[in-house]
Amino acid sequence: MLNNSASKAPPVQKITVSADFAGQRLDNFLFNQLKGVPKSRIYRIIRKGEVRINQGRAKPDYKLNAGDLLRIPPIRQSSAKEPVMLSNKQAQLEKMLDTILFEDTGLLVINKPAGMAVHGGSGVSFGIIEAMRHLKGHKHSLELVHRLDRDTSGCLMIAKSRRVLKALHEQLQLRTVEKIYWALVEGHWQDHEVVSAPLSKSHLSSGERFVRVSEDGQPSITEFKVLQRFSETTLIEARPKTGRTHQIRVHAAFAGHPIVGDEKYGKRDFNQYMKQQGCKRLFLHAQGISFRLPGYPDLISVEAPLDAAWQASITGLTGG
Repeated sequence: MLNNSASKAPPVQKITVSADFAGQRLDNFLFNQLKGVPKSRIYRIIRKGEVRINQGRAKPDYKLNAGDLLRIPPIRQSSAKEPVMLSNKQAQLEKMLDTILFEDTGLLVINKPAGMAVHGGSGVSFGIIEAMRHLKGHKHSLELVHRLDRDTSGCLMIAKSRRVLKALHEQLQLRTVEKIYWALVEGHWQDHEVVSAPLSKSHLSSGERFVRVSEDGQPSITEFKVLQRFSETTLIEARPKTGRTHQIRVHAAFAGHPIVGDEKYGKRDFNQYMKQQGCKRLFLHAQGISFRLPGYPDLISVEAPLDAAWQASITGLTGG
């Protein structure tokens, strides 16, 4: 006799929203609850009214309130893809544990490797957040506090609770989180410079994001300081005072010193030349981050060491 239990549709879910999720958008809440379900499918069930809040329809950007009664229709979640995918990369994933710089009950700070996306999608099978959920076992609680570009390395915060996520998002909005980046740029930068240039975000025909300096853009400020000069490049420190997409990369290029290895905003010929010198990555690293956590009286500061490839490339450069 065949067992048909595996083919049965999952039951309707009824969830009472807790205070931890108050203020979160409905779509983001469902992305976390329905792991493995395509986002297009989630938006479709919202649009069709299959998702109900307090027995009524709701839009994707609805902000949840504590006590809201949420009805989620039967929907199958992909349970096979993640374990299979992760098993093939288990050795690589285990190394991710070595990137942890700071951890407590509410937060992880890791030293994100260059070349690894922060989350899966757009042709990427998995990213940092999926890897850490798998390794740490917090499949429904680990959330990115902020993002780094795929080719940028360094400090990345991952919240382990909604309370910490909300607290750090508030600090980011108030600009009280201090971020320090290191970058290797083309040419000889001045000793100290503040670049204040508004930035406007658009999309190329391919759908890729592109940011440019524009009078009608959002106010954007970055402080730059020289750390070390080489014959054809400069190692600089960058402190963004605003948090715009690609801000440091665009401001560096705007100042006439694009970041080495930046294929979007840099110079192709110079990047090719630097590859021949052994510099084969985007030389942008989130070196340090400072923030406050609930329950901690003092400011917390975390620093991320440079990876071996970066250090080897710098060692090979001649002095300026």
